[in-house]
Amino acid sequence: MKKRVLLLSLAAMMTATFTVTSCSSDDFGVTTTQKGALTLSFSGDNISSYKTLDIELKEVNTGAIIKGKVENKTAYTFEVPYGSYKITVNGAVISDNDEVAVGASAQTDIATMVTNLDIPLILKKFHDDFIIEEVFFTGIKTVDGKNYNSSRYFKLTNNTKNILYADKLVLGQSEFLTTDDKNPTPYNKNLAFPVKAVMVLPGTGTEYPVQPGDFIVIADNAINHKSNTSTAYDLHNADFEFPSTNPALGQVDNPSVPNAKIIYSQMNFNMFFLHDRGFESYIIARIPAGENENTFLQQFKYDYTYQNSAGGVTSKSAYTIPNSWIIDGVNNSISTKFVHTLTSASIDGGWTSVGTIDKDPTRYGKSVRRKITGQMTNGKNLYMDTNNSSNDFTKDSEPSLKNGIVH
Repeated sequence: MKKRVLLLSLAAMMTATFTVTSCSSDDFGVTTTQKGALTLSFSGDNISSYKTLDIELKEVNTGAIIKGKVENKTAYTFEVPYGSYKITVNGAVISDNDEVAVGASAQTDIATMVTNLDIPLILKKFHDDFIIEEVFFTGIKTVDGKNYNSSRYFKLTNNTKNILYADKLVLGQSEFLTTDDKNPTPYNKNLAFPVKAVMVLPGTGTEYPVQPGDFIVIADNAINHKSNTSTAYDLHNADFEFPSTNPALGQVDNPSVPNAKIIYSQMNFNMFFLHDRGFESYIIARIPAGENENTFLQQFKYDYTYQNSAGGVTSKSAYTIPNSWIIDGVNNSISTKFVHTLTSASIDGGWTSVGTIDKDPTRYGKSVRRKITGQMTNGKNLYMDTNNSSNDFTKDSEPSLKNGIVH
């Protein structure tokens, strides 16, 4: 597949079914319905055909979802209710005899019979590097039914045919939530990923080799958590850990496991603490040559504003990781609260989840795991990677490390 960015235009005339209640004395309480058509038309340079484009519109006020699919066509029409929409597109086109994966996200307010919207579709970027195979963010309940706030982890896998090095890998935690859109200014997720916490793995470049198909575990406290409660997991042989200095969590540093370095956090005690309902997004990245932790903190501060619930303007500061540094990402949410993805469609054009409702009591002891598509020549698992977590991940999965870390 040729790696290049394709910009396509998607012209949408958005109309809808809309209920209007008249207040005149003659027809009080009588409702009328207006209907219209949403027509999507596609164009782009060097495109010989549109193989498949899956389109999803979510009305942010009602949560209603409308889906459409284009197969070998340049236009598509369906009915759309008036409202405020988040739009997601994922699919593939044929260009110069190559099948090219594309994606996009956008938003619009539909309040007239015809609305035209251009959406540039972006080539999905695939890297010969680590992928996020699993994130365990929910935690577990103790035998007494209490929350156990440790033993969460990231599992990153070498899904390539070559030896990779985990040295200096960056993990970023999203500044925003997938369940809330503050409409910050400035903001462009097609350029960078705003973060509220960043950690970097140790190493000088070749200290931590990972064979094809093998994985590394970055654990919140690399200890045998079963010694605290039988429902927890044994993570004592994790590859890296990110312990917190918060005494309330009772965390103990395992001296035999290298520590990830928290270079930025908005939380006290320099914590990298995962949202236990999964309303965040995570990325892994590589700091390019010529940059380092210090230059990142000097050059990539992110100052933004948003309108708060009181009607005033809130100013805040965070950091952003350039998309050009990012090698993989995953958005997490739940179906009843999802509002938007936090990554560019070139990185992840979908989302995965644990649970379906806010504070879902069934979420504990479950994770999100990438789907297996086959086997490598060495017998290791080969994982799905389409840069669309809605497609690539299995929701509500049993954690792979439930019975300990076994390579």
